[in-house]
Amino acid sequence: MTTPFVFLPGWCVGSGPLNLTVNRKKGQILKLPGYGDAPLIGDFYAAADDIAARLQPGTTLAGWSLGAQLALAVAARHPDKVGKLVLVAGTASFVQRDGWPHAMPPATLAEFAAAVAADVEAMLPRFVGGFNRGDARAKAVTTELLQLADPRPSAEVLATGLDWLRDVDLRELAPQVKAPTLLMHGGADPLMPLAAAEALVALIPGAQLAVFADCAHAPFLSRPDDFIATLDRFLNDQ
Repeated sequence: MTTPFVFLPGWCVGSGPLNLTVNRKKGQILKLPGYGDAPLIGDFYAAADDIAARLQPGTTLAGWSLGAQLALAVAARHPDKVGKLVLVAGTASFVQRDGWPHAMPPATLAEFAAAVAADVEAMLPRFVGGFNRGDARAKAVTTELLQLADPRPSAEVLATGLDWLRDVDLRELAPQVKAPTLLMHGGADPLMPLAAAEALVALIPGAQLAVFADCAHAPFLSRPDDFIATLDRFLNDQ
């Protein structure tokens, strides 16, 4: 029997940017709470538990950015549901905290959240362009990602996701992950610094880190063939 492969998207842009990658793996994308027809769940951990309830035992669970944080929480809280875990551009904490400098200053996120609330359509190109800074294919990846992005969810859904990014700290949960884990990270990611991935991989027992040089926040679009080859090596490793 084939192991299910499920991918959780990132904040705001939805499933579209992941479709090609997930289709190549004959997998499934689970919408985040509030996106499309998925009901909004305000609490991060309740959202993770809701995702877990929809997974078959032993699922290969992947997540990108905010989706990676949810995937990490699912794997730690529901170890029977996750056979292997893949965190793409993941971090334990999106904002800086005591002992966690590899992140965005909280004030910067607060400014961004205010700008999103004022005009998300004006902010989105700046956001996507910003997180592709440093990528060898920055302009092409930004254009592609904006073209593939889903229609925007409601202001409440976007604000809920930004609240999660402000509040969630997974450093205590990460060591509870039992599943074999691969972190896939752009070496030039300006949104989730490589140092955050290096710190997170040290918290998860036995985890591996694959770094894509000259690549920013969306390695599956910037280096799709390398991304799939790296993923396949991990998934085929018994």
